[in-house]
Amino acid sequence: MTAKEIRELSSEEIVEHIRDEQEQLTLLRFQHAISDLHNPMIMRGKRRLIGRLSTILKNRELEAARQ
Repeated sequence: MTAKEIRELSSEEIVEHIRDEQEQLTLLRFQHAISDLHNPMIMRGKRRLIGRLSTILKNRELEAARQ
């Protein structure tokens, strides 16, 4: 999901996506602890997506506070 696609979402949808991605990342961490992942780069992508979602959400909150 690109930053442009994220900006088109509502704040509620972004929060929901963050929650879903965090749950998936937690499951991947458990799976990685038990056995090797087929592609461990998936965890990196999830972390980066969560960061991207969080950053855009925080920017929206700051813009709303300024106005």
